[in-house]
Amino acid sequence: MTMSKTYESSRRVVVTGLGVLSSLGIGAEAFWKRLAAGESGIAEIHLLPYSAAPHNVGGEVRNFDDQLVRSTFPKKQRKSARVMCREIRLGVVSAALALADSGIDLETMDHDRFGVDFGANLMFSPPDVLRDACWQCVQEDDAQRRFQYDQWGEVGLKSMEPLWLLKYLPNMPACHIGIFMDARGPNNSITQDEASGNLALGEAMQVILRGRADVMLAGTTGTRLHPVKSIHAALWDELASSELPPQKWCRPFDLNRTGQVLAEGACSFLLEEASHARSRGANILATILGSGSSCVFKRNGRPRIRQALVNAMRSALRDAGLRPDEIGHVNAHGLSSRDSDREEARAIQDIFGRDAEVPVTALKSYFGNAGSGCGTLELAGSLLGLKQGVVPATLNYETADPECPINVVHGQPLAVSNKTVLNINVTRIGQASALVASVE
Repeated sequence: MTMSKTYESSRRVVVTGLGVLSSLGIGAEAFWKRLAAGESGIAEIHLLPYSAAPHNVGGEVRNFDDQLVRSTFPKKQRKSARVMCREIRLGVVSAALALADSGIDLETMDHDRFGVDFGANLMFSPPDVLRDACWQCVQEDDAQRRFQYDQWGEVGLKSMEPLWLLKYLPNMPACHIGIFMDARGPNNSITQDEASGNLALGEAMQVILRGRADVMLAGTTGTRLHPVKSIHAALWDELASSELPPQKWCRPFDLNRTGQVLAEGACSFLLEEASHARSRGANILATILGSGSSCVFKRNGRPRIRQALVNAMRSALRDAGLRPDEIGHVNAHGLSSRDSDREEARAIQDIFGRDAEVPVTALKSYFGNAGSGCGTLELAGSLLGLKQGVVPATLNYETADPECPINVVHGQPLAVSNKTVLNINVTRIGQASALVASVE
């Protein structure tokens, strides 16, 4: 990705607004307060009475209710909340928080120069949404109940709520945000699981650098706390379980890690062309410098996580015009699974050298894996920390793993003078993304 090199002499992209919803809290201030204090948001889930997550433990966004949604949405948009599942609502509220945080005036801005780039997971209906319609297609046959597939279109589907599907489409967060903010510029949706955050921000950056917009709302929303998705996770992934308190379960790069913790969350950034932000006196949190992506897998379909991450990091550094030794710290994917963490540590070594001392932090240790929502939350943690001159520590890192020989920040936040971060994420099928940002 070299597009930004063409425009970097005349256009720069800065962050002027941030909206966060995670198990650490709602809003950037609450999020950072607990992150700085080293407090975990992982606990027993109250959102679902049961799930496939071990002992029903995860990173849940607490106090996210209808009253918060109504207070966040403009009055004319509140009815649209009825056709939003929880994931979509999380994303739209995070966008509203980012907009408010930026202080931008919607009344005076050029809405044709305002766009949206948003990431989300594939979304699923909870089983109870389909239950009644499915039962109408079940017939008794020799004391057995059989689902009659040929009746679904004529009988079952007719009994479904007319706007049912609109509640679960992954492009709907970007659609609702565009309507909510009257953003008439470029609008795109990205659905690449954990890699989505860096991709959405990177694409939004390129839209501004190409001169197609002056302002972009970019972010992601995601969840793995779901009756169906948690089953997928239990079948496909290594999930943490322990006799320790839930706050201790997620242990990225630690020798005694046992797997990932499921979570939900959303995070949005308001991005502006630098001169546009300065002209209105905006407070600038950070500058987006470059992005990269890669997808690598073997002929048998198995992912090559290490190589995908190496490719994405190299691309992001090249896009930013930086060398590895100019990076202040890496915000790692840090899934807390045996294989993924090992492959990621090796990828970091491939870029920074075997003896490199680049600090590495892994913030899923605080709030778990929110799927598509994780990368933006992790970037927010780094940027808020760098604003205070520190890199947040990784929770629960107690015993170094010889297979992960990297410099993990732990114990307490690390004071730094280099305020440039390389944020990296990767999916279970080998889709990797990276983003470089700096705080002045």
